[in-house]
Amino acid sequence: MADFSRPGSLYGAVDLGARKQALEAQARREAAGPQAASSASVVDVTEETFTTDVIDRSMTVPVVLDLWSPRAPGSAQLSPVLEKVVGDLGGRVVLAKVNVDASPQIAQALRVQAVPTVLAIFQGQAVTGFQQVLPEQEVRRWLDELMGAVEQFYQANPGARPPDDEQDGQEAPAGPPADPDLVAAEQAIDQGDFDAAIAAYQRLLARAPGNEDAKMGLAGVNLIKRTAEADPADVQRRMQDPSDIDAQLLAADLEMLSGAVDEAFERVIAVVKRTSGDDRDRARRHLLSLFEALPAEDPSLAKARRALASALF
Repeated sequence: MADFSRPGSLYGAVDLGARKQALEAQARREAAGPQAASSASVVDVTEETFTTDVIDRSMTVPVVLDLWSPRAPGSAQLSPVLEKVVGDLGGRVVLAKVNVDASPQIAQALRVQAVPTVLAIFQGQAVTGFQQVLPEQEVRRWLDELMGAVEQFYQANPGARPPDDEQDGQEAPAGPPADPDLVAAEQAIDQGDFDAAIAAYQRLLARAPGNEDAKMGLAGVNLIKRTAEADPADVQRRMQDPSDIDAQLLAADLEMLSGAVDEAFERVIAVVKRTSGDDRDRARRHLLSLFEALPAEDPSLAKARRALASALF
């Protein structure tokens, strides 16, 4: 069952477009093979060291915060997976482990309601996370999405990149200049002006209808706008009623923003299956709008398209 009890500030903090970078990162990792893996920094964090080991370090490197408890069986399952997956990134991420029994004030400050909870901290902010035990493949996908979003941040803010953050000792070759409307959209998002971002993406699509970055950006901003006023607790309550279509679609939006892409697709497809007429068409169109938020090669899309076709026909 979906859980929307996480801090609302986490929703939408990682651009769904980062899944494109995630797919590329996964391909590079698989091509490199196991010899590319090396140990990353792992630190045990207390209330006294939290600022130094988590907040300060997150200004230059993403910090994966593992909030665990010796009383929680899930922690014993998840922690070794986190250590392995983070270790494969060769020090590009710090894994910070917090025993919430020994440091309850950290859990209270982060509004942690269950353990294990995993949060990604970057630039001093909690940007994404999850609360359940995930299999290794899902943890890898989540972390790849995080690293893709971090790289997008550095591309948009080159002055923030640490001086030693280079590949093979050389700076990456400069790419083509960014489209001015794409830059305008990103700046508008940074300023919280979603209407201006939508207008910029629409201008770009009018000139280049096939621009995937603009399609994903527009879909992502619309997704954030639809959920801006949502109360996760109210959605959690209402979605127990399968006939409440508004709640089901909003729940799917929140799942999408929290990274539970497959769950979001499955929820809307279930609505398509049990409805007809205008309600079915509305659910179908909503699902297609969610598809637009992902790169065309995302494997979740092919699976969901097959399931939608089966539901419709």
